[in-house]
Amino acid sequence: MAFDLDNLRVFLAAVDGGSFSAAARALGRVPSAVSMAIANLEAQLDLPLFDRTGREPVPTAQALALVPQARRLAEQLQQLNRHALSLTQGLEPSLTLAVAPELLADTPWHEALRTLSAEHPLLEVEVLTAPQADALALVQSGRAQLALVFERFGLDPRESFQEVGRETLVAVAAASHPMLARTHDEPLRDEHLIAERQILVAGRDAAEVDKRLAISRLQWRTDSPLAALRLVEQGLGWAWLPLGFVRAALASGALVRLPAGNFTNALQLYVDVVWTHERPLGLAARRFVDLLQALKRRKVEAAATAESSADEGRGAGCAALNGNAPGPASPSAARPRAGKRRSSATSG
Repeated sequence: MAFDLDNLRVFLAAVDGGSFSAAARALGRVPSAVSMAIANLEAQLDLPLFDRTGREPVPTAQALALVPQARRLAEQLQQLNRHALSLTQGLEPSLTLAVAPELLADTPWHEALRTLSAEHPLLEVEVLTAPQADALALVQSGRAQLALVFERFGLDPRESFQEVGRETLVAVAAASHPMLARTHDEPLRDEHLIAERQILVAGRDAAEVDKRLAISRLQWRTDSPLAALRLVEQGLGWAWLPLGFVRAALASGALVRLPAGNFTNALQLYVDVVWTHERPLGLAARRFVDLLQALKRRKVEAAATAESSADEGRGAGCAALNGNAPGPASPSAARPRAGKRRSSATSG
């Protein structure tokens, strides 16, 4: 029967240990059992695996040729055993994630999946992109276990969610857009935008429109932020687009952020991972949510550290100008973080 799980472990232990005695100690067996297992394997393969003419058995060239594949097979068997154990502990066979396409650029969902893949390498994962309303519908229908979307108005009683980050949308237009020429680059007001065509990223259901973003009377709709970006670059309208999608176009000068008069040209929205009450999350889905939370915490801590360092640098500079040595930072003197009221309540 040649290689099986047991003699595969014995073979690799003998190669790695340099002797049958060392292999026996590693496996918790007596040396004679290891020697017999190797002899039986050689007989079944009709292949000498160890040269026994010296004091210690030495792997033959044929044995060394088998080692790489033997190691891969041993790792696959270990993965299979771990995966089977995880299934008994509640791991789902597959995980489907629906992602609003605006969140593909900057939200670290892929980092969470990389960690999840290392922990459960045999888990099947499917990532679907769909406009926000459609992504949520995929969760409600059971097609996906999780949806990564922007915060919503109100709270759907069928849903649970966890806040996992924030994303910035910026109001942009082509640098050559006639609206900018007509206003001579002066700050724009809402009446200017209402009169111009807006490129709107929205779901396939015409009734599903985010009223926070829909401003203009004339709107062209697409379910793809990439398509919206191309339309805006051609001067066909202005749009709210994720900063991650337009950063390069802004840097090159192809797009500009709209000069704002009586409105903000940057809208920061919370990002949520959403699931349904009707279908309890499996082990992988729960772990994915935990990983996203951990990434958010690290990002917040890194930002706080950078802000603290900047404050210390400014304080030291002011002290130097005043001829005073900087003192220890006072907690009461720390600037408060800017807050934002959610449009939906946070989960407990």
